[in-house]
Amino acid sequence: MSGREYYNCHDRLFLDLKARTRRLLAAYNRLDYEQKTEKTRLLHDLFGSIGENVSVAQPFLCDYGKNIHIGFNVSINMNCTFVDCNKITIGSNTLIASNVQLYTATHPTELAERLTPQWEVNSGEHFCRTYALPIYIGSGCWLGGGVIVLPGITIGDGVVVGAGSVVTKDIPPFTVAAGNPCRPIRTLEYPY
Repeated sequence: MSGREYYNCHDRLFLDLKARTRRLLAAYNRLDYEQKTEKTRLLHDLFGSIGENVSVAQPFLCDYGKNIHIGFNVSINMNCTFVDCNKITIGSNTLIASNVQLYTATHPTELAERLTPQWEVNSGEHFCRTYALPIYIGSGCWLGGGVIVLPGITIGDGVVVGAGSVVTKDIPPFTVAAGNPCRPIRTLEYPY
């Protein structure tokens, strides 16, 4: 065994939490752009914590919401998906472009470890094992359109990630990074 903490994503507790989140997301994603007060109220109900001056464009999708923690002055553009089976932290003064995907959930690579031992159709368990690792995005970052961030990744303060990049390894602070897999390509000046 790898020492990972596996969980059954089809457990009643998780399904109930997801159902609550789906209700909140449905209400949020139906709101008009101008309904800022109602949008803010729903985001406070949805997220674990949220700072002032946060904008989340619709449609927005997540699994639980309560595992998402957002600083102040954050803009999340449309069509973003946050699979928050573990904690997602987004620092202040950060821009997240359209179609960004943050994935905390994952499965073992080896088939023998990925499949649930002695699994049966009516067992109430999922046929494969799932675990999740946190994602941390620092302050002052900009994630370009279509960026994908994989489980367990830390993106340092002041990082710019180029559009379409797949972030498979941690990105050090104050760098521009791009590609698939995403790699640092130059260093940025510290703002202070």
